[in-house]
Amino acid sequence: MDIVHLGRSGLLRYLENQLNSFFPDGKNSRDVLEKYIDEALVRTGNCINRVKMWTPDKFNYLHSTQYCMFLYYLSNSIHRNEHQPDICTKLFYLNKALNGIDLFYEIEMPPVFFIGHSVGIVLAKATYGNYLVLYQNSTVGKNHGAAPVLGEGVIMYPNSAIIGDCKVADRSVISQGVSVISRDTQANSLVFQKDGGELVFKKDQRDILADFFRF
Repeated sequence: MDIVHLGRSGLLRYLENQLNSFFPDGKNSRDVLEKYIDEALVRTGNCINRVKMWTPDKFNYLHSTQYCMFLYYLSNSIHRNEHQPDICTKLFYLNKALNGIDLFYEIEMPPVFFIGHSVGIVLAKATYGNYLVLYQNSTVGKNHGAAPVLGEGVIMYPNSAIIGDCKVADRSVISQGVSVISRDTQANSLVFQKDGGELVFKKDQRDILADFFRF
């Protein structure tokens, strides 16, 4: 994959300088970053190559969403393979500071997902299906310890929420401002909400996911 403007070594230096600037504790993280940067780039590249609006095989560190996903994948890759909570936490905080997203490194995101705008997104330790779409101020959270299960192809438009013991069926489109709380949804449906909070499901008449992804 082509790392635009920097190349691999430049990206490594850039990331190391960012971490040293945000967290000037004198600790050197270069070895662990060097060890897992390629894995993170492969995982990020898999998303880039599936998203229609992005150029395949090109990663741009100045594209905020691509860099946001890269920081998550890097922190998660390190967490999967090493006991390095300090560097994982720093990467999590760096992502939060730069992109306004709360996406902890222990959370297992799917192989392919897309973030429209990262600001205000908060994601709990839930189950996330492939081809997830997230927009600003969308929230996935627990309720009394119960976490949602999101199927494949779920879309969360701005200011939507999925909270608690929910089974969100494949290709559920959660409309703007809708809160799904401890409820299940219907597959291949648009989810709306009445004034009293009752959910309304309308069958999707076209493949909205095709607007986002290459399959």
